[in-house]
Amino acid sequence: MAPLLAVCAGYFMVILDVTVINVAVPVVGRELSASLTGIQWITDGYTLVFAGLLLTGGALGDRLGNRRIFCTGVVVFTVASAACGLAGNAGFLVAARLLEGLGAALIVPGSLALLQQSYPSPAERARAFGLWGSMAGIAASAGPLLGGLLVTTVGWRWVFFINLPVGCACLLLTLRRVAASARRPDRAVDWPAQCALIVTVALLTAVLNEAGRRGWTDPLILVGAGLCLLTAAGFVLRERLARAPVLPLRLLRSRPMSGGAAIGLLFNFAFYGMIFTASLSFQHHRGLTALRTGLALFPAVAMTMFASVLSGRLARRTGHRPLVVTGMLLGAVGLAGWAAAGPNPDYLLLVAPMMAAGFGTSFALTGTTATVMTAAPDTYSGTASALFNTTRQVGSAAGVALGGSLLAAAGGFTTGLRISMAIGAAAYLTAAALALFCIPRGHPVASPTLRPDEASDRG
Repeated sequence: MAPLLAVCAGYFMVILDVTVINVAVPVVGRELSASLTGIQWITDGYTLVFAGLLLTGGALGDRLGNRRIFCTGVVVFTVASAACGLAGNAGFLVAARLLEGLGAALIVPGSLALLQQSYPSPAERARAFGLWGSMAGIAASAGPLLGGLLVTTVGWRWVFFINLPVGCACLLLTLRRVAASARRPDRAVDWPAQCALIVTVALLTAVLNEAGRRGWTDPLILVGAGLCLLTAAGFVLRERLARAPVLPLRLLRSRPMSGGAAIGLLFNFAFYGMIFTASLSFQHHRGLTALRTGLALFPAVAMTMFASVLSGRLARRTGHRPLVVTGMLLGAVGLAGWAAAGPNPDYLLLVAPMMAAGFGTSFALTGTTATVMTAAPDTYSGTASALFNTTRQVGSAAGVALGGSLLAAAGGFTTGLRISMAIGAAAYLTAAALALFCIPRGHPVASPTLRPDEASDRG
């Protein structure tokens, strides 16, 4: 149990900082005189670096030992949280959030890899993944309430200072109770590919963030989108030619792995886009305080607290596919219900849609995680974890950026909100279709270990 607690404490901080900031950013924006675009970057700067460096974190964990990289990430994240709390202007806060993203990128790949190392039997591993997923639910549900309470009582800076005791406890527990991980010094880090990935994620986020203000046909938006496609193609080309790719493309030929990663992108896009736009709607459009906004969002995130655990238990009898499909269909119904509720619906009409989205997302998380991790060779557990969480964070960043752009578009705040919810519902439906096609019947089957020539992936 101690390894699970240690790993989950680090993961708790990472996910808490995704949701706790949503109710705080309107207040932060007012106090630091940040524009809507600046508010988006306070949220997305963290997610951008987090997503862009996850594969590097996974590769470094496989090369230098997952426990060492995990602990390094905890230290970086804790120090960056202190810097966020001390920020005197929006620029400094964004920079500190970027550093937080670096720490998160080192923590998350190691968290799943350490669980896979600490719990080798399938039953124990499934239970550990379920609890890992439920920790995300607890952090997600605690975030809006905790953020609203802290902002209302002691100020928004404590949204970040709260990470300091958690980070210190996580570091001590990991060093004392988690076994050291094997090192593979032959696993080099492919820096050209990593740079291409970072630029791709940055361009994608920048295009989505600025499109609402500039317009989708603005020349800078079109150029940015074209460059994003070019750098993505450059990443793929580099990985085909590299001797030691950060992401061996043969891994993506596994339908469960590539499909599971795509499902993670889609449900994070829908869920976190909904949380961000709903938070701005409750505070800016309905005039709620930060604390009342946290309470208003609670039905959505509270459902995540037990959905992952329930999914982990049911999966032993049903397998993962029906649970993931069910979760994604529930999410689609929820956001479609919000979009269809009218321009100014009563709050009570939004409770059920938010609960359906929260429950469905978390219900699908455990099965999707287990599918991706089981499909990966043991020697690439860190890389598989990084791939899955990279796509999820890209989805989060895209959901927040697109949602913010739609709210700022000429059609008006209410129209943008409804369009954002409808797009999220479509993402959930797409994820349900992918689950039918990509997640194996019954229980996932482990992938065989790659041969040396396969690991090099030289085409």
